[in-house]
Amino acid sequence: MNDSFYKIIYKSGTGEIVEKKSRFIANVYNIENEEQVSSYINAVKKKYWDARHNCFAFVLGDNNEIQRCSDDGEPSGTAGKPILDVILRSEIHNCLIIVTRYFGGTLLGTGGLVRAYGQVSKISLENSTILEKKVGNILKVVTDYNGLGKVQYIAGQMNVDILGIEYSDIVSITLVISVHNIDKFEKKITESLAGKVVLENQGMQCFTHDNGKFIKL
Repeated sequence: MNDSFYKIIYKSGTGEIVEKKSRFIANVYNIENEEQVSSYINAVKKKYWDARHNCFAFVLGDNNEIQRCSDDGEPSGTAGKPILDVILRSEIHNCLIIVTRYFGGTLLGTGGLVRAYGQVSKISLENSTILEKKVGNILKVVTDYNGLGKVQYIAGQMNVDILGIEYSDIVSITLVISVHNIDKFEKKITESLAGKVVLENQGMQCFTHDNGKFIKL
């Protein structure tokens, strides 16, 4: 993963439309591997066992290295591709959308199918909770009590999350900092505390924020 962020599905949503008596039901999932994709598809097929089609598309990887789609019996390019296009336009990563269709007896035509599969996929994403997945460093800052306020002030200035503070004869502050800010933050802390500080980089952590609340991923 690079030092930026990307969007993920945090809470799955669904969408449903009816076109000429055909019912389209879209389900969205966050995925980490292709085994999960197979599991979700099998679960949807079991749930909607009497449906005519269960079409899908998904992307996987930090740069969408893996992209797959299936028309599941619909005319070629009328189902899986429109679903995939919606995912790619949304710029959401590690995302699977499965669209179930109950045939209503009236043919929709190529254009009608493309619109229906695209529309219901878009609605399902609108009904999902989408957050930014970030990668950062867990940093432990050890200083004296005089330095605590300065660390808290700089953290607030730079939108750095404080995960915890331990008090003894010294103060240990644990923070998570986005990768592209780590060097700048360490420099500010060292200069502000005139070197009276120990910085311990404890490795990488993926995280996000939901309504301002820090969440480890």
